[in-house]
Amino acid sequence: MVGFKKILFVFTLSLCAGAVFGQVDTGSQNVTNSPYTRYGYGELSDNAFGKSKAMGGLAYGIRDRYQLNPANPASYTAMDSLTFLFEGGFTLQNTNFSDGINKTNAKNSSFDYVAMQFRLKKWMAINAGFIPYSNVGYSISKSDVDHENTDAYNVSSFQGDGGLKQLYLGVGVNVLKNLAIGANFSYFWGDIDRSMSLYFPATSASTNTESEEISISDFKIDLGAQYTYNISDKRQVVLGAVYSPKRSLNNTTTLRSEVWTNQVGRLVAEVDSTATFETPHKLGLGFTYMYDNRLTVGLDYTLEKWGSVTYFDNPNAFRDRSKVVIGAEYRPSHYSRNYLAHVRYRMGGYYSTPYYKINGQNAATEYGVSIGFGLPLPKVASLLNLSAQYVRVNGKKSSFLDENYLKVSIGLTFNERWFFKRKVN
Repeated sequence: MVGFKKILFVFTLSLCAGAVFGQVDTGSQNVTNSPYTRYGYGELSDNAFGKSKAMGGLAYGIRDRYQLNPANPASYTAMDSLTFLFEGGFTLQNTNFSDGINKTNAKNSSFDYVAMQFRLKKWMAINAGFIPYSNVGYSISKSDVDHENTDAYNVSSFQGDGGLKQLYLGVGVNVLKNLAIGANFSYFWGDIDRSMSLYFPATSASTNTESEEISISDFKIDLGAQYTYNISDKRQVVLGAVYSPKRSLNNTTTLRSEVWTNQVGRLVAEVDSTATFETPHKLGLGFTYMYDNRLTVGLDYTLEKWGSVTYFDNPNAFRDRSKVVIGAEYRPSHYSRNYLAHVRYRMGGYYSTPYYKINGQNAATEYGVSIGFGLPLPKVASLLNLSAQYVRVNGKKSSFLDENYLKVSIGLTFNERWFFKRKVN
């Protein structure tokens, strides 16, 4: 327990340092600067913890007794009955934005997740934690000049921040020898603020600002299942599936219009109301092959029916989101005394179609590749998870932005044997 407390203290300081880094470097608490977060709920966060991040996001068919995997709650039952697991992680990222002519960079950091897991019975395990659902953060400005009519000269700016979060409690149950099911029950909440300002310096220096403030709080459920087929003593296949039902979200919205002029000062119109906000049906299927608990390779497919979702009373705001992931992990040996033989070597990649649209058109495609390591800590069964990921977002039109991300993720999984009786001779 002493070793666990020391590691926990050091890792807590690391998480705080990551949060400070993000605020100092960006001048705000935003964890993204993507202009694409102007649309919908912003940039969606997949429920990938340290191991999955390094494998491209592979998760649905992963069963690992030493790692947490909330992307499929059925995986909770894979853990050892004497073990308590605790995991947390954060990400540092550098982003390059380009419109084909201009380029700019931004640096951000984000606290990604924290969770714990333990068994209640031999056939039941509990997981509880905090994970983000989406992030919004952007600041854009442009100037429009009409050389024939200088009064038409204006400067427009668009700003947004916020996001949605999840606090969840999950349970996994073995219903048959090779079949497990599970569910995550989440409290889902957050605020998204957006504004658009138009400044006319040639006409009394007037400024018109339109803003929207969205506050959401509701509950949601995510379901999962895993079936394990043992090919031989050392070979097995796991089939995984997840499902999240469509939901309408409780919300309050505030629409505000402000006009500033030198002649009349400030005029404000404000309306509080509710609107229709929904999250989609989500279906995910996964397949993993494992050999001797040393090699894991797998494939995941996800379909989210955003095209049938209503957002801010608009039933045609989005398109369906799909994602294909492939990933692998290799551990050279269980028994060697060489430290490098016990390191988990990981890699993966994915391709997806984002859910947002711009002016009714599909906005972008996205792909990413990742590598990483699971580093065993001396004298304990815990792991330090490191990964690096490159992500490319391609705008579908020349007028849409391209984005390049380099992300470095750091996570720590504490594995403590708490639930056994010590014998003293």
